[in-house]
Amino acid sequence: MPIEPLLILELALLGLATGFLAGLLGIGGGMIMVPFISAMLDARGVAPGLAVKMAIATSMATIIFTSISSVRAHHKKGAVRWDIVKRLAPGIVLGAMVASLGVFALLKGALLYFCFAAFVMFSASQMFLDRKPAPSRQIPGTAGMVGAGGVIGFLSGLVGAGGGFVSVPFMTWCNVAIHNAVATSAALGFPIAVANVAGYIVAGQSLTGLPPQSFGYLWLPALVVIACCSVLMAPLGAKAAHALPVKKLKRVFACVLIVLAVYMAYKGILAV
Repeated sequence: MPIEPLLILELALLGLATGFLAGLLGIGGGMIMVPFISAMLDARGVAPGLAVKMAIATSMATIIFTSISSVRAHHKKGAVRWDIVKRLAPGIVLGAMVASLGVFALLKGALLYFCFAAFVMFSASQMFLDRKPAPSRQIPGTAGMVGAGGVIGFLSGLVGAGGGFVSVPFMTWCNVAIHNAVATSAALGFPIAVANVAGYIVAGQSLTGLPPQSFGYLWLPALVVIACCSVLMAPLGAKAAHALPVKKLKRVFACVLIVLAVYMAYKGILAV
């Protein structure tokens, strides 16, 4: 079945916007994509509970491509803390697999809306208040990093985001500079996305009521169009991130998240 031109246009605009924000804020774009993709699926007759799950899975899949494009731009500026990436990655993969293979399929769609809103609002409040970490606080040891990675991977798997909403506040809390935290979060988006997408595909093989061109929980038209457009804009967002002052970057991050948290909480109420 061919994809209607209007849908292609909508997905392309969404991809351009999320790609820029992924590079700017290190959030992988998932927090922007999920509300819009779920609305598009709702409009095409997909049940609300399934629509939000497909939106989460599809947005996560696009992060595989956006992350690569964004992190290249950050890496050229020497902003990625690869030592942190290596220490968080094992826990991230484990947490992501637990979420996407098990918990995600069992949760009701309305609860996922509320989970999305709650975690996003928490992250936004921390960024907006600009709380200063204790000067002596440092990145934790191996066990702490594996545990933190597990939490980041698990929560990302539930809400379809690249982990920036948890990893950026975590790193700034540990006295990592905000620009380094954003750049490192972009790099963490790749292992988060790969592990979660593998779980979504396996868990969604027995689903019914899917729209055309679906693969498990993935909605392939959205994945292809958004990924192609987002990779074009992610480097521009990364460039803008290095041009903005720290406080303004935090406030931009927080304002975007607050708007999306309120919207998804409203959608959750409607889905109950």
